[in-house]
Amino acid sequence: MFRAASTHRTARRLILVTAATATAVLLTAGPASAHVEVESDKAQALAENVEIAFDAESESSTAGVTKIRVVLPAGIAPADVAYGEGPKGWKFTAAADGYTVEGPAVKAGANAEYSVVVKQLPDTEELAFKTLQTYSDGRTDRWIELDESGENPAPVLKLKAAAPGAKPVSPSPTETGTGTGTGTAASPSPTPEETEPSASPAAQAVAKDDDGLSTGAWVGIGLTVVVVAGGAVYLVRRRGAASA
Repeated sequence: MFRAASTHRTARRLILVTAATATAVLLTAGPASAHVEVESDKAQALAENVEIAFDAESESSTAGVTKIRVVLPAGIAPADVAYGEGPKGWKFTAAADGYTVEGPAVKAGANAEYSVVVKQLPDTEELAFKTLQTYSDGRTDRWIELDESGENPAPVLKLKAAAPGAKPVSPSPTETGTGTGTGTAASPSPTPEETEPSASPAAQAVAKDDDGLSTGAWVGIGLTVVVVAGGAVYLVRRRGAASA
């Protein structure tokens, strides 16, 4: 009897401990389950015109996602990224270090799915897209940790090795854009020659010499000297004639 009662109590304790452990695991795993997924059918180094799809999972049952801000990894310029597809009414805006897609809030609890097209992927093994996910109530989830085992890992796209013979394409000019992501090329900085207006033909004709006086000024001085000398000669001759 005593042994049976002891065995029963031990079994009951094991059941309670197991249940408590399972409950603790479920409670701690819940909040960290959501994150941002990234995938591509052409996830290969140096691949061109690659569409990359993102799935920003929702962590709120009361507010919808309204904006996603992405910092691009090294090797991808904002000018080389165009908007693919996304939630209805959302727009794409390029930034100095990445881009933003935003618009009307998606349904509360629903994921925000969108895609971009990259001109060419860099020659590397993986790409981390640090992401800030904002909700209609102002909350922002920061998926920016480069450690995949962290609580807020950034979405990482694994790349296959580059195809034989693949080479980097020429870089695009620096540009920013909105709407469809095609962008508007920025005007290059003017050179010193471009900032100085060209002189007119008349102005070029009046060139300055080493002493700083224009050719026209020297011609005027020469004419003045001739006139004065001529007048002096005339006066001398007139006085000589009067004396005779």
